[in-house]
Amino acid sequence: MAYVAPLRDIRFVLNELAGLDKVHQLPGGEEAGQEVVDAILDENARLLQDAIAPLNRDGDLQPPTWRDGAVTASPGFAQAFRSFVEGGWQGLQHPVDFGGQGLPKVVATPCMENLNAACLSFALCPLLTDGAIEVLLTAGTEEQKRRFIPSMIDGSWTGTMNLTEPQAGSDLSLVRTRAVAQPDGSYRLHGQKIFITYGEHDMARNIVHMVLARLADAPEGVKGLSLFIVPKFLVNDDGSLGKRNDVWCASIEHKLGIKASPTAVLLYGEDKGEVGPGAIGYLVGEPNRGLETMFIMMNAARFAVGLQGIAVAERASQHAVAYAKDRVQSRAVEGSAGPVAIVHHPDVRRMLLTMRTLTEAARAVAYVAAGAHDFAHRHPDAQVRARNQAFYEYMVPIVKGFSTEMAVEVASLGIQVHGGMGFIEETGAAQYYRDARILSIYEGTTAIQANDLVGRKTARDGGAVAAAIIGHMRETLAELDGDQELSALRGQLADAIQAYEEVVRFVVERYRDDVREVYAGSVPYLMLAGLTHGGWQMARAAQACRRRIGKGDVDSFYSAKLAGARFYCAHLLPRVEALRREILQGGASTLAMPVDAF
Repeated sequence: MAYVAPLRDIRFVLNELAGLDKVHQLPGGEEAGQEVVDAILDENARLLQDAIAPLNRDGDLQPPTWRDGAVTASPGFAQAFRSFVEGGWQGLQHPVDFGGQGLPKVVATPCMENLNAACLSFALCPLLTDGAIEVLLTAGTEEQKRRFIPSMIDGSWTGTMNLTEPQAGSDLSLVRTRAVAQPDGSYRLHGQKIFITYGEHDMARNIVHMVLARLADAPEGVKGLSLFIVPKFLVNDDGSLGKRNDVWCASIEHKLGIKASPTAVLLYGEDKGEVGPGAIGYLVGEPNRGLETMFIMMNAARFAVGLQGIAVAERASQHAVAYAKDRVQSRAVEGSAGPVAIVHHPDVRRMLLTMRTLTEAARAVAYVAAGAHDFAHRHPDAQVRARNQAFYEYMVPIVKGFSTEMAVEVASLGIQVHGGMGFIEETGAAQYYRDARILSIYEGTTAIQANDLVGRKTARDGGAVAAAIIGHMRETLAELDGDQELSALRGQLADAIQAYEEVVRFVVERYRDDVREVYAGSVPYLMLAGLTHGGWQMARAAQACRRRIGKGDVDSFYSAKLAGARFYCAHLLPRVEALRREILQGGASTLAMPVDAF
């Protein structure tokens, strides 16, 4: 079925929840007025619906091909990529000084979501390029910025992130790729990198690899990693492309999903180029601090992957609703003259509402975080910037971890709505599940996100940021007092907030005494936080809808949104209590079984 960008809900979230009007008033946000943002969203939707969304199914059926180190993209991808970059979409949130448009993150976020919904495999290329640009903007020299960023923003070149290796997996302390200093200040790299998204392709003239490697005198572990720019083709002083560098694509992976995205195995230093043995690279930032620098790219990518989860969930939900309205089967439970469309059956409605409200809640959580990011980078008051930066950093693992786990659940429900036909590839429902399954794994598994939430984001500051957020949640509860129509929703949200507060206190208090017990509940903590944050935003959405309806607005969007908020709080927030018990009482049982008994 055709994808339709959910612009109505996007505009509602931007205006009612994410504070677009306030971002517009920040320095550098002047261009993000309502009319401009509406025009951006409309044009973005047109491009994605017409030129990119049709590639989703075709790319799944016709993945890229590898031959003699070269990768040919799926049919239509190169042409669509040209349309994408020529429209200026790669530079939407990047600085004007380098050819970008300099728009706030909260404006770029829905465009990123819609791109991923249109075709997840296609969207991975711009996602990695965004990350490479962010690294250079933050840690690159002025020369590196001038040489590499403009061509990535205009789409002539793309970027990658080269972290892991066969023996390392997620443990980057085991990275072995070597970097040897050269007399001219460059380095020669030798090693192998795996799982490199768009590590080789024919959609752009050059590929800028951001590579973690180890200097000869580097200490062991992650503190000995440095970051290097390694272009596929060297770049001459005038910006033209020079010799082919010694980086070679040995193969691409055959995957469960995102089949149209080439996932490469890259060899550095095999004397496969035109520069002799050793890929020529350039140090980014300080020696032995590469992982710190790479975290800039990783955090940007983690937020973006969270958006991918929301995007796939949206696409799967649209697909399921269309099928449920069209598929006629069985009489209504209360009796009917004949078979009815399955959307009338109570359990199908439950599944569709679960899919819809999980998606909408996660969208609201992500967009609110994006708004905070803009305040953290644009507000003139240092304290406001610091407060919003702390909130955004706390939210990144939740946006990534919760939204991607949510996507797997939603895509699975989409198959269930289709019944037996969902298990048949031709209906298309299965692709969303296959594509979604990687999202909770790459850019750090859900457990890695949860460990980050426990250690760096909660225990390290004694739960101060989490407590401040909970305080804001309680302000929303106070605003709901006296609204009889939302009293049930308020009570459900209050219970979830109380559970959230208890879990944060448990994490902080137990972290030093029994750290393993705390980490045994880290993923449940992340999911509890995600569900509660979703409930908070759905309650705020319900308030906004009530205001609109109270002013006489009869638009059915508001009554439907209000019904969705009630459903979320009644059906999904109760999961929080079960997670609370699991966290507070389940750690010991997780750790009780001896390792050799598995």
